[in-house]
Amino acid sequence: MKSTVVEVETGGTEAVHDITPLCEEFLRTAGGGDGLLNVFVPHATAGIALIELGAGSDDDLLAALRDLLPADDRWRHAHGSRGHGRSHVMPALIAPYATVPVVDGALALGTWQSIAFVDLNVDNPDRKVRLSFLADSA
Repeated sequence: MKSTVVEVETGGTEAVHDITPLCEEFLRTAGGGDGLLNVFVPHATAGIALIELGAGSDDDLLAALRDLLPADDRWRHAHGSRGHGRSHVMPALIAPYATVPVVDGALALGTWQSIAFVDLNVDNPDRKVRLSFLADSA
């Protein structure tokens, strides 16, 4: 298995950040072939989504998360910015990992799918993502 950690800067606002190019670059250096790419966020306040990006879906996702997890004072986990506790609940809805098939060294995503880093935590703009490629041994 080949593995690396990449840096993602999400800024000081809620973000849906396309990390597909980072995943593709990693696969180019991982030796190609068939296998599985695991994308993992080692943070308690972020997630990975497979979603269409650039056609408004990213804004729709953030709007849906705002509706489901309002940034108000209801959260018991209450340090940091107002509503910070919702960031700790979000990974129960958007998992901190995804596994994507790799065929001939390329991501086997659907036509409109991208790999997105989802971050509601405005207190931590510098993030990490672990990419791990498990090659088919056959």
